[in-house]
Formats: sequence, structure tokens, C-alpha cells
Amino acid sequence: MRLATVLRGVLPGCAVVVEALSVALVAKDSAPLYDVIKRNVDIDYGCRPVIMRSNDKHKLHALVSNEQLEDLRRTLDSTVIQIDMLDHLNKRQTAVASIGSGDRFQGGKIAPRGLGTRKLSEYGEIPSILNYNEVYTALKGLEKHYGVELFTAPFKTFEGQIVRGAAVNKAEKIKKDKQYIYLTSGIHARERGGPDNLIYFVGDLLYANKHRIGLTYGNKTYTNSQVKKVLGTGIIFIPMLNPDGVRYDQANSNLWRKNRNPKSANASNPLSVGVDLNRNFDFLWNFTKYFVTDVEPASTNPASQAFYGTGPFSEPESRNMAWAYDIFPKIRWYIDVHSAAGTMLYSWGDDIDQSHDPKQNLFNPAYDGKRGNVTDTIYGEYIDEKDWYNVALQANRTTAAMNAVGGREYVPQQAVGLYPTSGASDDYSFSRWHKNKKLNKVYGYTMEFGYPTNFYPTSAEFIQNILDTNAGFMEFCLTADEIGLKG
Repeated sequence: MRLATVLRGVLPGCAVVVEALSVALVAKDSAPLYDVIKRNVDIDYGCRPVIMRSNDKHKLHALVSNEQLEDLRRTLDSTVIQIDMLDHLNKRQTAVASIGSGDRFQGGKIAPRGLGTRKLSEYGEIPSILNYNEVYTALKGLEKHYGVELFTAPFKTFEGQIVRGAAVNKAEKIKKDKQYIYLTSGIHARERGGPDNLIYFVGDLLYANKHRIGLTYGNKTYTNSQVKKVLGTGIIFIPMLNPDGVRYDQANSNLWRKNRNPKSANASNPLSVGVDLNRNFDFLWNFTKYFVTDVEPASTNPASQAFYGTGPFSEPESRNMAWAYDIFPKIRWYIDVHSAAGTMLYSWGDDIDQSHDPKQNLFNPAYDGKRGNVTDTIYGEYIDEKDWYNVALQANRTTAAMNAVGGREYVPQQAVGLYPTSGASDDYSFSRWHKNKKLNKVYGYTMEFGYPTNFYPTSAEFIQNILDTNAGFMEFCLTADEIGLKG
């Protein structure tokens, strides 16, 4: 079965049918899959290309059109790379979780409550994915019932929408220099359930704190004492960084990833609308300058899913994410929530980590044009040995908690994997201190929930994703508290 999606562009008279098929490219070794990525930069690999090892084979998941599929079949050596049609993913796209209608929070009269404070028999009380408007009324519910402090980011989107977030801590009034954890989601519109994961997590925390109970996520439990400790870490969160894209994707179910800025668009191609916001941050953004010539960690093509925009921070959504660091200057730990690869990624994402040569760093122009080839020894991105230990420990602890829930398996790994990225939010967060030591050092992560290339979860998967991520958020905050919130 195929997922046929009609992309209805904002450009007058434009419509194009795109058939998206979930496939896995399978090879004994990773090298030929790495070559596939380099030769096929405009194929949709999700948030970023990730080559996963499974037993004695390597797999690369992708979403392809019929035309791209036929091209791969024609050009790939079938004795080296096999193409597996992931029919179980393609079929489940016809039974995806629905988007909520109306407003279940009644403009803020009802507060969101997650799964960690509910019995298994009550899971059905979260029946559908939040629509884009409910994301904001959920925040109002948290404000009304628990005194959560809301904030509005300063930059309106292309369609004039505002981006809202919230700050939570213990019972006392929020102090901007006491907020150490920063969580965001919804930067890629099609990755459904990301905003829900954050909202229900915070709702659970506040409900459990008020009623002096713990939290249970599948087989993973946390005490009320741990709930209070997590609240004490000081959390700020923006559940939906890309409201234009989310609204568009929910209205059309067209796997829309980017925002809706048409500045670089071609009037004859609706796919050229928008920017990949997670390639728009000021981290080696101009990849044609910083990376080796045969590596494209983003795209200059507006029709690509990874189009990087017209400059670093060209988009209001990416500027809004960065603005929070100015308002809450003591943030120490950051997660950007994505789907759907089942990983917890830590810096760096541009090349293999190394701690022996500090000259090999992203700000050294002597290495421009040499970054990004993960198979050579010419360049590796410098990370202090202690920082490397801390970021890896956090990723391992967080994924262990997610695995303990009893759903799917999550894997911790360096963000570069076997292919680099540029302009990503997690690396930008970590790089700020490396550029200016007067700023607070932030450890940045990308959490990928869900199942490969399955951006629209079924109802059962939607529930499982909430359980998995919420246990991960708890562990992340507890580990951050253990390693250190203040540096």
C-alpha cells in the first residue's frame, strides 16, 4: 500500500501528488550506504540520515517517491545493497492516530494530564494528537491550574502566528537565572506527537507534585521525591516551534517538514516553499565553505527537505529558539524532540568527536573545506574529555530509562552517526560557549522518538511514544541534576 499525499501549496494554482514509500536500504557494510547518501542528497531520510547496525547488517531508512525508488533500483548494485519495502510501515499509515477536533482544554479551563499519573485503563482519555490550537490552550490550562508562567517569543512566523512557551519550577515564583533545562519540539511539522510529549510530561510533573504521588511509565517508575527534584531543575519548554508548518501538515496530511516561508520558492513547485528550520541555526551554516566538497549536510535547493534558508537565523522560528538563551541565561541542558529514529543524539554532528587536538575545532578556518568526511583522519571535532564523558553518560542514562519502559529500543549515539549535519539546534546550543566563554555552557541533544520514517503514529504508537519520551525526560533531568546544573 502507498501513502499518496497531495501537497497544496500557498502559491496560486500549484498542486503536486507525491507518493511517499518507507524503505530500508540494507548492506553488509556501512560504506556503500554512506555513498548512497552522498549521491542522493535530496532523498528524504527523516531528520537526518542515520545508518543503524542490526546484527551483521547495516540499514538506512528513507521515504522515497515511486520515481526515486525506480532510480535506486536501476542504479544500485543489488548484490551489495538490497531494498526492503517496509510494508508494515506503509500499511499502518492508513490507520494513523487522528488529530483532535475542537478544544479538549476548553481554552484553559482544563489542565493537561499525562499518562504517568493514570492507570492503564485510563490511557484512552488521551484519544488523539493535539491540534495546533490545543497546544496553546494546554499551556493556558497549566497556567490557570498550576501557576505556570507563560512567555511569548518575540518573532512572529511568516503566517503571523506567535510562538509560546512556559517556565516551571518548584512552588516559588520563577527566577530566570534558576532555569537549567530547556526542551523544544515541533520544529519539523510532520513529526506528530512531539508537542504532546512535552505538554503531557509537564502536566504529569505538576499533577504528581500537587497530589504528592510518583510517576509510572510502563515498567519505569519514579517517586514523588524524584518528581520534586526534577521540578527543582527548572524547566522551560516551547512545545511547538513551527506552528505554520504544523497547522499546514495537520490540514493536509502531506508529511510537511519545513516552515511555510515562500521567499525562496519556485512558483511551479509547491515543495520549494519553506525552510528546514533544523538546518537554519548558526552552526557551520554555510556548509559549502566549511565541509568537504562531496558532503552536503544540508541543501541549497529550496525544494529539498533539508533546505537551509537564505542565511543563519533567516527564519523567525529559529530566532525564537535562540532567544530563550538570552532570557534564561543559565540554561545548561537542552533537548530538541524529533521523530522517528529511536535515538538520543549528542554533539558533535559535523564530524567524529576527538579530544586530543583542540586546534581541530569548528572556528578554526585552517580546517575549512576539510570537515565532514567521517572516514578520514584529517579532521575530527574537538570536545573536551570531561564534556565528552558527560554528554555520553547523559545519553546512555536517558535511553536506558526509555528502554526500561518496555516499548521499543532506543540507542544513544554521537549526532554525526555516519553522516554529518550543519545548522542543527543541538550543535548550535553546544557551540555557543565554545565561541564566547562568557555564555553558559549548554549540552545539546536531539531525542528521536518513534519508529523509522513513521512520522504519523498509530494510536497505540502515539501512546507508547508519550510513555517512552516522558520516562526519558525524567531521567534526563535527574541525570542533569547529578552531573551538574551550574557547571
